[in-house]
Amino acid sequence: MPSSPLAAARAARSCRPDRSARQWPAGASSRRALGVYTVLSRQSRMRRGEEFEAAVRRGRRAGRPTLVVHFATSGEESPRVGFVVSKAVGGAVTRNKVKRRLRHLMRDRLDRLPRGSLLVVRANPPAASARFEHLAAELDSALERLLRRRESSTGGQR
Repeated sequence: MPSSPLAAARAARSCRPDRSARQWPAGASSRRALGVYTVLSRQSRMRRGEEFEAAVRRGRRAGRPTLVVHFATSGEESPRVGFVVSKAVGGAVTRNKVKRRLRHLMRDRLDRLPRGSLLVVRANPPAASARFEHLAAELDSALERLLRRRESSTGGQR
């Protein structure tokens, strides 16, 4: 039995009236409550303009056709990542899709960054039409170049 008038209306319109519109287990109000929807943590994201500026102006850069990655170190806090997706990439829906993909990719690669890292991932227009696997390969390539350069300049210390 649907739990609210809105759910009852959805169930009435549905081709499967025995199911309510929401398919989550009892007590779970969203994907987040189930632990299904995990994103890059708030502590790992850059939000202030000064951090973006520091990474872009003082850091090293590695470019690929779909993205450019800027890397700098600052302090000993946990690594922080920021994303820049301009209107040249596409409309709002396309830009948000690219940002979601990049956040997801960086969440899995955050442990590769040394402490105090500031990383800015800037999407180029071809990122809008790039397949997820291609975006992942280009991000890995750019990160590998930057981290290899960093290790050679610091004598192999992370």
